[in-house]
Amino acid sequence: MKLFVLGATGPTGRHVVDRALRAGDSVTAFVRNPAALGDLAERVTVVTGDATSPHDVLAGATGQDVIVSGLGRGTSVRADELFTRSSTAVIDAAKDAGVSRLVWLSSFGVGHTFGWASTTQKAIYRTLLRSIYADKEIADERIRSSGLDWTVVYPTRLVDGPARGTYSTGDRLPMKGNPAISRADVAAFMYQAAHGNEWIHRSPVITD
Repeated sequence: MKLFVLGATGPTGRHVVDRALRAGDSVTAFVRNPAALGDLAERVTVVTGDATSPHDVLAGATGQDVIVSGLGRGTSVRADELFTRSSTAVIDAAKDAGVSRLVWLSSFGVGHTFGWASTTQKAIYRTLLRSIYADKEIADERIRSSGLDWTVVYPTRLVDGPARGTYSTGDRLPMKGNPAISRADVAAFMYQAAHGNEWIHRSPVITD
């Protein structure tokens, strides 16, 4: 399978790339800074650009089987319209390139998932993450209305660490406290979802 990975040098996107390469897939990595790929640059097709530019995204999406987005804001709590603008660019590029399958990384607590959050989680989402979550909600709804074969993934608090493969996922999961999930496990799930039909037009929540 040919995968086009946005946010390929980010902490989750990098795991997606690693997983795909181990499985023998063809990977096109969309990056702002190719140097950040390190030795991976020799094993993938590199496309440099801005994820909010439909023209740039189209350059990487053409000829692909699936688009996987691991875009994030890192440690920043400011959205700066990254998700709304990039979602529009990805949707337009996917349609122009004839790529119907899209797996998109969001965050638990965004949009409809807020109502299922614990008291602790809601306090964080209403304050520290308010700007980013508002931007993500708009982006997620655009994707669900896009007509593409989308999957929007809602992980709980992302942490570093190896993939354990013991996570829970479902359309709705009960929450207590502020649970976490490793980025490696989220990437493994996104990779699996990209290769199957089970999660098309669904918004899975994932947590340990």
